[in-house]
Amino acid sequence: MSAADRGGLRRLLRRSPVTRLAAMTLPLIGITLDSEEPGAYSKLPWYALRQNYCDRVADAGGLPWPLPHHPDLAAAYLDRLDGLIITGGAFDVDPALFGASTRHHSVKLKARRTAFELAILRGALARDLPILGICGGEQLLAVALGGTLIQHIPDELDAPLEHEQPNPRTEPGHEVSIVPGTLLARLAGTDRLAVNSAHHQAVRDLPPAIRVNATADDGVIEGIEDPHRHFCLGVQWHPEYAINPADRAIFGAFVEAARP
Repeated sequence: MSAADRGGLRRLLRRSPVTRLAAMTLPLIGITLDSEEPGAYSKLPWYALRQNYCDRVADAGGLPWPLPHHPDLAAAYLDRLDGLIITGGAFDVDPALFGASTRHHSVKLKARRTAFELAILRGALARDLPILGICGGEQLLAVALGGTLIQHIPDELDAPLEHEQPNPRTEPGHEVSIVPGTLLARLAGTDRLAVNSAHHQAVRDLPPAIRVNATADDGVIEGIEDPHRHFCLGVQWHPEYAINPADRAIFGAFVEAARP
C-alpha cells in the first residue's frame, strides 16, 4: 500500500463506523481533465475541469476523481476506478486515429490528453468498466470502438443545425430524436429531447455491434451505445449542465452501474 493510500485509510478509520461504511461504498468515478499549454491562462501548463462534472457525479452518489494525463499510469488508475467519464473540450480527435489521410484546417489537437484518454478508455473497455463519453468523449469512444468521425460538420451537410450553439450552454440549442429500445431511451423516457450543443465534429460511421441511440434533425449522430457491455454510453451534448431530467438520469444510471 502506498503512503497516500495508508494516509487515506487512517483518515477513514478515524470516522464513525456509519461514515466509514458510506465512504467505502461510494463508487469511485474517474473524470478526465482538460489541459492547456502556457500562454493563454498561465505561464505554466495547467489542468482544468468544470465543477458541474464533479457535481453531477456527487449528486448521483459517486465519488468524483479527476484524472491527470499520464498514459503510463492508465492501468493503475483503472485498478482503483469503478467507472470512467471521458469529458469534452475545445479540441478534436486526431483524424489519423480513425484512418483519415487529411486533417481539416479547423481541427485542433491536444496530443498528450488524447494519448492518455485513449489509453485509459481502451483499458476500461477491456475490463468492461462502466463508461460515459460526453461530447468529444463520445467521439473518442466511437473511435476506440472502431468508428470514424466527420471532421467539420458545416463542410459535410447541406443544411446543418447550429451545433456550436450561440446561446449559453445552460440552455438547449436544438432537439434530438431518441431511438426506441435503446439504453438512452429507457433513461430519457421520451423520444424527443432538447439538448445543449458545442461541437463541430460528429460520429460518421460505427461498427455493426454499436448502436446509434440519438440523432439531430439534420441527421448528425448525437448518441451511441454498446449494448453488449455493462454500461457504455456516449452523448454528443453536455448532460453535466442538467438542463432536463434525462441529463440527471444519465448520471444516475451510470453511477449506479459503477457500484462495486
